[in-house]
Amino acid sequence: MSADPTAPGFSLPIQVVEGGGFTAWLAEDHSVPVVSIAWSWPGGAALDPEGQEGASALAAALMTEGAGGLSALAFADALRDEGIGLEFSASRDSFDGSLRALAPALPQAVRLARLAMTEPTLAGPDVARLRARAIARARQSLEGPRGRGARAFWAAGYPDHPAGRPSGGTEESLAALTVEQLRAALGRNLRRIPGGPDGLLVAASGAITAPELAALLPELLGALPEGTLPAPPPLPAFRHFGTQVVPVASPQSYLLFGQPGIPVDDPDWEAAQVVLRILSGGGFTARLTRSIREERGLTYGIGAGLDVLFGQGVLTGSCATVNARVGELLSVLRAEWKRMADDGPTAEEMEEAVAYMTGSQPLQFTDSRRIAATLLAMRRNGRPLDWLERRPARLAAIGREQAAKLAARLLVPDQLSVTVAGQPEGL
Repeated sequence: MSADPTAPGFSLPIQVVEGGGFTAWLAEDHSVPVVSIAWSWPGGAALDPEGQEGASALAAALMTEGAGGLSALAFADALRDEGIGLEFSASRDSFDGSLRALAPALPQAVRLARLAMTEPTLAGPDVARLRARAIARARQSLEGPRGRGARAFWAAGYPDHPAGRPSGGTEESLAALTVEQLRAALGRNLRRIPGGPDGLLVAASGAITAPELAALLPELLGALPEGTLPAPPPLPAFRHFGTQVVPVASPQSYLLFGQPGIPVDDPDWEAAQVVLRILSGGGFTARLTRSIREERGLTYGIGAGLDVLFGQGVLTGSCATVNARVGELLSVLRAEWKRMADDGPTAEEMEEAVAYMTGSQPLQFTDSRRIAATLLAMRRNGRPLDWLERRPARLAAIGREQAAKLAARLLVPDQLSVTVAGQPEGL
């Protein structure tokens, strides 16, 4: 079934709300009395100094462990009593906050979020408890081929950039962090700065009107310290490193593969989504799944897509297989990579992929949290307000020739780098 370019696109009316010097995007919906708000700063783990990996992530986790005179237990009780969800996190390129609450509890949610951002306690026992948890996670991640392979893959792809370091920290870096360094990490990330790609971005969804959100923004964010954020180092191109093996005692090997992608503002971004849906997307129709799983039984699942870092897309994928068949799997993977680069997708594959991507779009917006997160991602990627509404027409307009040209530009077999963690045979 082909996509109809004249059919109305998925409608998600978005309002631009300004209040107290802040700008937010709002998808208002009063069908249920729930409000979700998400906000983000650029930076995150990219701003952690060398040797302090994990500082931003650990500091973010500690923000809800007591603030404004409330102990960790009292703060948790205050959230639980009102059914409030409040989270902070630091990824490789951003520092994020979000809250979700019933409409009557929204003032309390805003108050607690403001305290967490401006008066976090960072008490010694809480730091010790969350540090121990983070160290345990760091150790556990290196016990198997998946975690060890991932660390080696990113370190090889970005050897001289924070993107190549573990954003959650290592056992050694986490153990050495001081409370002063954790407070400094918050100071590097949390600022009252203008919106835009290089500033504080806010999005909201649910049972709140534009005037109510305009009044709420300064309550939530107005007490943040003024100032600019330190700029993370520019992201270099993903470095081609060929094939590397990370020895791990395991009956299976975990494979990560990747190459440079395209930036989020590339005119062919959505053509790339179509091509990758056909080559490596979900379901059993993807070429890699058919060739590697269905026809040869080499893996249970395989997929690849564009991983966005600092506005740049890095094409990455992964799978696992028994050690004895690693060489065979890689041969098939490279052959399918090259076949798509050389020939592009077929017209039938294009039609099926576009129909699926168009028809499944509304499923991404089943609750207020997902909607707020999507609006935030749209702002981060510089998308216009009508991006979602016009997406079906843009997808339908992608012809096979455009997709084939994009495939030849995007999929470069000679640039495909592979990390194999395990005891592989046949390489």
